Amino acid sequence: MRKRFDVIVIGGGLLGSFSARSLTKYRLKTAVLEAREDLCTGITRANTAIVYSGCDTKPGTRKSRMCVRAAQSFSQLCEELGVRYSACGSIMICFGPKGEKALRRKYDQGLENGVRGLKLLSQREVLELEPHLHPAVRAALLAPEAGTVIPWELGIAAAENAVANGAELLLNTKVTGIRRTENGYVITSDDQEFFARAVVNCAGLSADRILEAVQKPCVRIFPEAGDYYVLDTKAGGMIRHVIFHEPEEKEKGLTLVPTVDGNILLGPTKVSASGLEAFAVSREGLKELAALVPRVIPDLPMEHVIRSFGAVRPNPFRVAYDAESGTYVTQEESISDFTVHESGEAPGFLSFVGIKTPGLTCAAALGEYAAERISLLLHAEPKETFNPMRAMPLRLNTLSPEEAAKLAAENPAYGRIVCRCRKVTEGEIVDSIRRFPGAVTVDGVKRRTGACSGRCQGSYCTQKIIEIIARERGIPPSSVQKDGPGSYLIGGGIHDSL
Repeated sequence: MRKRFDVIVIGGGLLGSFSARSLTKYRLKTAVLEAREDLCTGITRANTAIVYSGCDTKPGTRKSRMCVRAAQSFSQLCEELGVRYSACGSIMICFGPKGEKALRRKYDQGLENGVRGLKLLSQREVLELEPHLHPAVRAALLAPEAGTVIPWELGIAAAENAVANGAELLLNTKVTGIRRTENGYVITSDDQEFFARAVVNCAGLSADRILEAVQKPCVRIFPEAGDYYVLDTKAGGMIRHVIFHEPEEKEKGLTLVPTVDGNILLGPTKVSASGLEAFAVSREGLKELAALVPRVIPDLPMEHVIRSFGAVRPNPFRVAYDAESGTYVTQEESISDFTVHESGEAPGFLSFVGIKTPGLTCAAALGEYAAERISLLLHAEPKETFNPMRAMPLRLNTLSPEEAAKLAAENPAYGRIVCRCRKVTEGEIVDSIRRFPGAVTVDGVKRRTGACSGRCQGSYCTQKIIEIIARERGIPPSSVQKDGPGSYLIGGGIHDSL
């Protein structure tokens, strides 16, 4: 049978989760179709984690308006969703006259955009705020309304809130076909069919292909890759703000991020991605990052690097049909503003194609925009019962010793530490599996609890997490995957009796 909805959201990353959440504010039957076994496994899982203030965006654009408004209300959003947020602010630094000129331009641009609290800092002032910076630092731009958040924590929270407000989440449901009908769209996924009066396309790196299923090509994504280092919490006190390095030459500067968990994130590099699944690091990129560090923060202890990872980001270009070659030709410059595509060719089909930085910052605002457009199209009334609140999952490391002891007495699983680095208990892992949408892989547990993300990177706790997932899901340990199809951690045979 064909399942019918008012709206279908394609993609369960940050944009899809926030679009679904905003759509549940209206009397609309909403579903999210996600190809993978879990949420936030694509662009969202490899991200610089910065909430931008709005200094870097062109005045008068949708991106600027959304970014500034989002940054000024981000702590409230995180409070609603029970998500940790660090309002640490950002400092953009420079080491020469070209960089100083760029800082002044961004200061003026930020003021025009309505960014609050901006201040140009002298060498003495910036070194007072960040004493570990290279003493040759020349000037800086302080933006106190910037911050950091854990991207997948935010996306999963938004999805949980959407489900609590009535959205239906369908995992392992890859879109294989779309066709337009007189009053909506039929979407196929293997042997399933769905009907929707409207569609919100949040398919990330595949959003251009989803759009081309219903209309002629107009925007195409050419992915870019980037490399990152993560430093242990031992190095966490070296910086207090997000630090952007504005280079003098035509090169990519270094960004340093004090994460919510107390680590330092370094990166990213910028290279062309060879494919949609290119989440691997490059030797050249990591060398490039390591070479930049002494120029920005000389005594940063790189011996405390605990991992590196690769990211893939969308880079959209407009395309036009070339009659001579019979192909679609890409324009020379990529699109800098948010690409939110609505067309008369495909009414009721709204596409977020190649949403670049600050996409994380503006995810909730973009979701609101999609919901407002769709509700107008479908003449949907607001839903009085919408509840924006989602309780933060219990975390042992936020409790006092007395509270932790009381909890462990009530439920002994909360007294058994599984991840020593992050002090994550068996009770927290069980909760991450049992809640909906819950973890079904080791990395799913990691995204929800922080287990495996500390100093040992899962060396101590992975086996125990596999056992807990197997027990809770009623499957053999050999069937437990790290992160998606084919990523089995254990072979068959005797390992099934772990």
